[in-house]
Amino acid sequence: MRTNEWDCIIIGGGIAGLQAAIQMGRSQHTCLVIDSKEEGRSSLCKDYRNILGWPDGISGEDLRALGREHAQKTGIEFLKDHVTTLKDVNGRFHVKTTEHEFTARTLLLATGITDRIPPIPNLKECLGMTIYICTDCDGYEVIDTPTLVMGSGEAGANFALSLLYWTNQITYINHEKNDIPEDLLMRLKESGIHYIEEKIEAVKKEGDSDFKGVFLANGELIEGERAFVSFGGNDVHTALADQLGIDVMNNRHIHVDSRTKETSIKNVWAAGDIVAHSEQATIAMGEATQAAIWIHKRLMKLLKEE
Repeated sequence: MRTNEWDCIIIGGGIAGLQAAIQMGRSQHTCLVIDSKEEGRSSLCKDYRNILGWPDGISGEDLRALGREHAQKTGIEFLKDHVTTLKDVNGRFHVKTTEHEFTARTLLLATGITDRIPPIPNLKECLGMTIYICTDCDGYEVIDTPTLVMGSGEAGANFALSLLYWTNQITYINHEKNDIPEDLLMRLKESGIHYIEEKIEAVKKEGDSDFKGVFLANGELIEGERAFVSFGGNDVHTALADQLGIDVMNNRHIHVDSRTKETSIKNVWAAGDIVAHSEQATIAMGEATQAAIWIHKRLMKLLKEE
């Protein structure tokens, strides 16, 4: 039964939020997960292929559905709403959403990031299948394969260079035509990376998600078998952390204790892509579990004192 008072409120229902919820439920604490859109970064990935137990891959949507079902079996409750305000009032956190108000002894922020991806036709349909975001996750998928990098300025140029470990058949398309320093352009050239400065009109695909290349604004077709996107300027969702005065780094990621994942504000934890790490789903799971374990330890102390 939903109440206004909770042991823990988790803000964000992506991979990190769900993993923490499972752990909190198994610790038998009252816990509410508030998720605004269910359209986080994991919704872009149609096929995670580097997660233990899923050798043939699993989509972000399916993984979240399983996680939510798992959490609900332990007693976790969910609310689809948008958190607007966080306040610390006499040791209790007041959480205001668009439609509700709650209080919580502890908070876990798992609000994630949003990748800046221009609305190029057919691009999102291929994401996670034949177009990727992260070399650590999916560099393996392009070994010795003709690969395009759709990006912007220096961010895309440096990303293209990082792909050389996996393939030397690389074309970098500077979609937004942002300036690149001469020394970086020279490194692209010396590395054999084909550089194009032109707007992308659309992705060419076959079937639902089979990437085949891109159509440029000048009418040219650039073919490729796989692609990555790297436009820079991703939105790190730490505005709520600012409201509580949490220590946020220059890159907008949250600094947490390396062991407990607690933020600079007592009784507030953070996990997932808003924390400074390599933005991996598996790392988000581990961080979230660790955070939940320490939330449990703190709650045991708080409840004993009350």
